[in-house]
Amino acid sequence: MREGLTPIRQQYLRIKRRYPRAIVFFRLGDFYETFDDDAKIVSKELEIVLTSREMGKGNRVPLAGIPYHALDNYLARLVNRGYKVAICEQITQPGETRGLVEREVIRVVTPGTVVEPSLLNSKTNNYLTSLALGDEEAGIAYVDITTSEFATTQLPLRRALPELERLKPSEIITANSSQLPGWELAAPVTRLDDDQFELEPARQTLLAHFGVATLDGYGCAQLPLAIRAAGAIIHYIQETQKGALGQLTRLATYSTESFMALDVETQSNLELFRSARSGTASGSLLSIIDLTKTAMGSRLLRRWLGQPLLDITELVRRQDAINWFYSNTLARNQTISLLGKTADLERLINRVRGNIATPREMVALKRSLEAMPKLIEIIE
Repeated sequence: MREGLTPIRQQYLRIKRRYPRAIVFFRLGDFYETFDDDAKIVSKELEIVLTSREMGKGNRVPLAGIPYHALDNYLARLVNRGYKVAICEQITQPGETRGLVEREVIRVVTPGTVVEPSLLNSKTNNYLTSLALGDEEAGIAYVDITTSEFATTQLPLRRALPELERLKPSEIITANSSQLPGWELAAPVTRLDDDQFELEPARQTLLAHFGVATLDGYGCAQLPLAIRAAGAIIHYIQETQKGALGQLTRLATYSTESFMALDVETQSNLELFRSARSGTASGSLLSIIDLTKTAMGSRLLRRWLGQPLLDITELVRRQDAINWFYSNTLARNQTISLLGKTADLERLINRVRGNIATPREMVALKRSLEAMPKLIEIIE
């Protein structure tokens, strides 16, 4: 190794000061190394050997490393346990510059910002949710950066917890000063500086992101808590996943009054997503009715089951669509066949736009797109 460990550790410490809440994976050749307290955590959580090296007289520093090609497997274990991981890559090669190889944090992986297919459940959304609390109302915004879904709402405080339970976020962000009213939240909560949730900075963040002069077209201009939640989530993604920002091109403002709120106890009693007997998805209502052929359809069905419609017009529209397929056996069978050959286009297209798609994924995209003209012809 051409670089001495002492100056490398100094470089690591400078980066660690910028990301104090994350475990920093520091690329050294074919390995990602961790130092100091990060190394102790990684050694314990990943069950790998904790070593130490002398850096200065009598100063031994803990080290723990993993092969770069095994990163996804180790990331999954850390993220699933609520840790954040900063991936620090070499941006120059040895010999290209004098002194140390230059390194930068290219992304921060948190439970709500995972993009690796191996770390995701294809049948569920991976929501990052932002919560802005007021005296009597709350603002909620959520993003799935793997599908570009971005939405916000402002609702009575009493409906905030059921909405969070419906979304089942992987991570919740909120202001340091937010006093959560005794809620039991399954997702890890990330606290951010209060100024990221202030109204005017949040509004300006949204205006700058969408390149517009007003939020009127997004339906949230008169919903200050919704703006605060949505602006904070954009700021957070900007810090952790800069590459995902360009994929968030739309913001939907919705109202929870258009569907029925189902709390956790109701979902459990109805066995919507888990069987009361086994505690697993097997035997639940969703497992019985989910005959979808694509991951996109499975995610949509889960969302619909968790928010029963109260809008009669929309209900009738869905029933008419079901009746059309029921009455047209040939069209139904052809559609089922074509969808069975269709990849997860929502997530796949985002990986292409983010320049992280593999050759195999590009082939899957090609084959899926080739089926679309025939699918459109059948439905028309």
